[in-house]
Amino acid sequence: MDVKQPEVTEIQFRDIEIESYSGWLGLFLHLIVVPVIGLLSFVLYALGAGGIALGVFLQILIAIVWLIMFNSYVIINPNEAAVLQFFGKYVGSAKTEGFRWFVNPLYEKTKVIFRIRNFESAKLKVNDVNANPIDIAAVVVWRVFDAAEALFEVDDYENYVQIQSEAALRAMATKYPYDIIEEKDLGGVALSSHQEVVATELRESVQARLSRAGIEVLEARISHLAYAPEVAQAMLRRQQASAVVAARREIVDGAVGMVELALDQLSIKGIIELDEDKKATMVSNLLVVLCSETDTTPVVNTGSLYQ
Repeated sequence: MDVKQPEVTEIQFRDIEIESYSGWLGLFLHLIVVPVIGLLSFVLYALGAGGIALGVFLQILIAIVWLIMFNSYVIINPNEAAVLQFFGKYVGSAKTEGFRWFVNPLYEKTKVIFRIRNFESAKLKVNDVNANPIDIAAVVVWRVFDAAEALFEVDDYENYVQIQSEAALRAMATKYPYDIIEEKDLGGVALSSHQEVVATELRESVQARLSRAGIEVLEARISHLAYAPEVAQAMLRRQQASAVVAARREIVDGAVGMVELALDQLSIKGIIELDEDKKATMVSNLLVVLCSETDTTPVVNTGSLYQ
């Protein structure tokens, strides 16, 4: 049975910058002009009973307007936006900093901060590509670039950053080995030794998850990386063994080259002719001397070469 995949919906909200006015102009209208109009309504009392009723109605209306005008003001700080809604409908975003005033006092205003923020994930226990348990954490540097997307496309954009960043970190940690200690990992990317490559991929992965929320990821980098405590000692011994094997391999390669050079020089210069048995003995002795971890004590042969 084929399961129909849900269609990917397009982003519905984008920042629409809305015009706002100086809060001092609104304050002037609020505290001077509106009360003056209210006082002039007393003139209607001279018109008789009908004028009195109309005057009382206007005074009540002006009093209501005067009170709700207190909701018309907002202070917008640098790197901040006020997202406006009118009875649930998105109207626009005001980004002009300072003391601002909106003609419609019924706007619901929600502030969104554009400043750069840091998020450090918890230490996550995951398995790398070789199924070795590791502890890993990351630092994500991010900021909101679209206030409408951040507010309306996701439920809580700060919590969204946290969850999606940790999900991206888990997914990336399972793709690579902690260290290059196995033959199949040679020439590849490791979490411990390719930090810039890993950081770039992590940032791109987190950005792909957060773009829908109007968030820009400036940097994402591993802040903690270690084997899990239950395997740390075993993996340390494994690393030490790998290092010893690599060092031994280097020593043997060098020793074989020196032995080969010695035999070639003896043969070219005709210093001495050695049969196969003596060549084997010489090679054995030279390898012991060159590959030994401690200084060897030579034994001087004072007789003939074949004694």
